[in-house]
Amino acid sequence: MSPNSDNPPGLPPTVVYSSKSDMITAILREMILTGAVEDGTQMRQRDLAAQLGVSPTPVREAIRRLEAEGLLESDPHRGSTVVTSWSVEDRARIRARLESLAAEKAAEKIDEETLAELEEINRQFAATGTADAEERAELNSRFHSTVIGAADSPTLVSLVSLLVRASPRSPRTPQPSDSSATEHADLILALRERDGTRAARLAEEHVLRALAVKAGDGAATPRRPVDASRESG
Repeated sequence: MSPNSDNPPGLPPTVVYSSKSDMITAILREMILTGAVEDGTQMRQRDLAAQLGVSPTPVREAIRRLEAEGLLESDPHRGSTVVTSWSVEDRARIRARLESLAAEKAAEKIDEETLAELEEINRQFAATGTADAEERAELNSRFHSTVIGAADSPTLVSLVSLLVRASPRSPRTPQPSDSSATEHADLILALRERDGTRAARLAEEHVLRALAVKAGDGAATPRRPVDASRESG
């Protein structure tokens, strides 16, 4: 992939794919995972080709790939239909694992400047009361995005972003600022000490706790709207 500003709608303007089938696969995958198309929707090749301005060939190849991924199901009478249905718990656990991996990688690569940035963000976050939910959410988003960015993995950034966009938007009660700030501080310390194993564990526990998911009990309760990295506390 290389920079390009001419990609079709649905893809970042800085990404170009090596083939049209790769590009169409990415567009359709995001449409499915973000809920732009619902479960049971028929994915007609000719309609999709016309919508995306391409020939049916790359659409056909993209559909085959998505069937192999389990996002589409082929039926001799109905054609290909959307079959994905992620539970809130699924999203939360996958999100937690991705952020855990990001924290582990960040522990290897993070520099003093980024550590100082995280400390300043968390200082502001701790000083922000729950009454100012918008500012608190913005600071929280910056904190999580900075940790993920420190992993220096565009793939992780893309996956977390896609997963957040695929999450339902429902009201949620914010986790207390002091609790989240303490957990943020513990994570910063693990990153500073280059302890990837501890950073990974702290990041996963933090995200699961913020999303009200208890390991092993199968419960998950979304508690406020999702925006970028704002879902976790």
